[in-house]
Amino acid sequence: MSANAAHDPDLARAQAERLIDVWRSPTGWRYWSDVNNTSVGLWYTAAAFLFMIFGGVLALIMRAQLAVPDNDLVSADLYNQALTLHGSVMMFLFAVPVFEAFSIMVLPQMLGARDLPFPRLSAYGFWCFVLGGVFVCGSIFFDAAPKAGWFMYPPLTTAFEEGIGPDIWLLGLSFIEVAAIAAAVELIVGVLKCRPPGMRINLIPLYSWYILVVAVMILFAFPPLIAGDVLMELERLLDWPFFDASRGGDPLLWQHLFWIFGHPEVYIIFLPAVALVAMIVPTFAQRPIVGYGWIVLAAVGTGFISFGLWVHHMYTTGLPGISLGFFSAASEAVVIPTGVQIFAFLATVLAARRLTFSVPMLFVAGALAIFVLGGLTGVMVALVPFDLQAHDTYFVVAHLHYVLIGGMLFPVAAGLYYFFPLAVGHQLSERLGKWAFWLMFVGFNVTFLPMHLTGLKGMPRRVFTYPADLGLDLLNLISSIGAYALAAGIALLLWEVVRPKKGRPYAERNPWHAGTLEWLAEMPAKPWGVRSIPFIESRYPLWEQQNFVRDVDQGRFYLPDAEEGERETLVTTAIDAEPIQCLRVATPTFNALLAALFTGGVFIFATFHWWWLALASGVAALAVILVWLWTGTAVIPEKPAKDVGLGVTLPLYLSGRASVGWWAMFITMMADMTAFVSLVFGYLFYWTVNARFPPAGAALLEPALIAAAAFALGGAWLATLAARSWNRASRSVAAYAALGAGAVLATAGTALSLRLIGAEDFDPTAHVHPATVAVLVWWIAVHAAVGVLMLVYCAARLKAGRMTPRYDIDLSNTALYWHFVAIEAAVTFALLALFAAGG
Repeated sequence: MSANAAHDPDLARAQAERLIDVWRSPTGWRYWSDVNNTSVGLWYTAAAFLFMIFGGVLALIMRAQLAVPDNDLVSADLYNQALTLHGSVMMFLFAVPVFEAFSIMVLPQMLGARDLPFPRLSAYGFWCFVLGGVFVCGSIFFDAAPKAGWFMYPPLTTAFEEGIGPDIWLLGLSFIEVAAIAAAVELIVGVLKCRPPGMRINLIPLYSWYILVVAVMILFAFPPLIAGDVLMELERLLDWPFFDASRGGDPLLWQHLFWIFGHPEVYIIFLPAVALVAMIVPTFAQRPIVGYGWIVLAAVGTGFISFGLWVHHMYTTGLPGISLGFFSAASEAVVIPTGVQIFAFLATVLAARRLTFSVPMLFVAGALAIFVLGGLTGVMVALVPFDLQAHDTYFVVAHLHYVLIGGMLFPVAAGLYYFFPLAVGHQLSERLGKWAFWLMFVGFNVTFLPMHLTGLKGMPRRVFTYPADLGLDLLNLISSIGAYALAAGIALLLWEVVRPKKGRPYAERNPWHAGTLEWLAEMPAKPWGVRSIPFIESRYPLWEQQNFVRDVDQGRFYLPDAEEGERETLVTTAIDAEPIQCLRVATPTFNALLAALFTGGVFIFATFHWWWLALASGVAALAVILVWLWTGTAVIPEKPAKDVGLGVTLPLYLSGRASVGWWAMFITMMADMTAFVSLVFGYLFYWTVNARFPPAGAALLEPALIAAAAFALGGAWLATLAARSWNRASRSVAAYAALGAGAVLATAGTALSLRLIGAEDFDPTAHVHPATVAVLVWWIAVHAAVGVLMLVYCAARLKAGRMTPRYDIDLSNTALYWHFVAIEAAVTFALLALFAAGG
């Protein structure tokens, strides 16, 4: 493990200066063009905490209203708006995004990487998140916020709530969900493909395992909600009766789609919090975690089981008894992997070489205590007979907050104290941290413990007041007092974070004496992520690899220099972490901000039915994204390969399955297909709940037209595959012809698909059957139109010399996209052909 720099201090110093120059953030107004994971992750995390404060203030308003009976501090309408936004903000703008944000900031350091593979995607997701969050939260100041609850059940939201509140929720949060999926793609590819050499899949930090599981869960949990949002917005906008029982619809479909998202989201929130505990406990025990393999299996098992629990929230909807029994058993089963993780942490503490009980461990202990209590009430509400009594009472409110605050907020506070030196180079005050902990711990239990009794006494949730003399007065007053004590603790914690620290010395390097890679950082941290990308032989290299910090600092590993002036990191194989590419990542640009602004314009203008502005904003977003792709993606390098150190030479460009771009496209399309499957699920759901589906007199779908549309889109798929093959064979003329043929066939397939629903007697407002057919057909048509654009883009890249037989990642990814479009089109047309005849 030696390099020239190790023997030449001047060379090592010159290398370090070049790295700093390349990775340094812009200054002045251009600072906001930065795409470095450190900057974007810091902005993202700060924004998530600001939204948490906003949601917390709404909660305090509600508790002030409920402190005494028959209170008129706020009106019922304003209370409902505050209630809806509180739940929506905490779930969509804090609980999930804060972990994605923190992961973007710290994951590269944990993995010994310079950056995640798609920095502009992270920046785009951040700006989408901020714009969507401000749009949704700002609605309450104009008396326009949604007020039907954060779950937005129809028909309340479709038939009885006036104004644009539900539209703000549906379109604003759909926009935010784009940011969540973008971050999930970035994190999955980062964990699987940007690890340091030697860090096999069984050596990655537990935090990375948890984030990998959670990011995969996001890919399969968020799309059903997006599909539901689309259906509900179409009902509100066009009167397509997806949730109107009088025209064949069913409000229960929304509950299925919402809770297929909603219950996994509980674990999407819980698992990253456990990941923080899994990093903190070994450090303060000064020993490796006990049961690493069991914890990984438990995390994966929790994620898997969580998708089989959604009916846990629907016991009172009249489902068959056998369904209730199955989902009740599944709800109990999730306790097993959760218990494995908790006992592994306790075993690590009991086996500690020297246990240090600092503020982070104090918050960890509080988190485990509160979460276990929340888990016990979770076992209770998982039992159908009990849930039938406690459903929609304050008992469920208490259970929810014990699980989410104990399982999430306290670990976040622990992580804030633990990782704060990585962000700013300073440690937080132990004294103020202990004050904050006890205020939060006592305040929390004073707030939510009485709510169990409030619920058992019969107080329903989501009411803005209650009459006196029901035995609820004292319990509600205690809960309100506790809420303000909890808020005081959170305020003290956040004050310690934001107050000026210029007079304080920087923390020592690795102040907690941890064993994982992120603590290689100097104080204050350099912008490069890691001085040289190391070779990893253990899970705790700072503890177990001899002279490890010295070798990293002296540039004795990979990529110790930036001689070409490019930001670079390594790409490795997914399982064994063998280096396969030197990846050049993006430099500062405003394209991500502009793309987010114009994308947001589509959602925001559509909320107010300003269609021309929405269309113009969509065109502008497309133009910016095309410039982004044309100028900064898949650029042909000035040389085919580079010496990255230790005698290893790696290519600067990869295409196909080896490239990170292919992985990102595959993961994105898996999310896309999940949304499509949700729409197909809706179609089949209506088939099961309607006596005749299609109904008598339904418009006939022409089998010949279905076959023609399927043939055209299948031909476009085959033409794309032919173009890729001929381009790789250096047959550029044939490749051009295939790309052109593919574009023509895809355009024809789009037109033929839309003709299916263009007949005069085809009325999506008459019954849910034509409405669902129209949604599926439009889904395929939009995807085919995007496929046309991608084929034209590839032809332009080929013409401009930006794509060659060797450098063909654009065409490779387009072919992958068309694989998914072909599958979705085949399923859609088969479904339509099967139900083509009217009754």
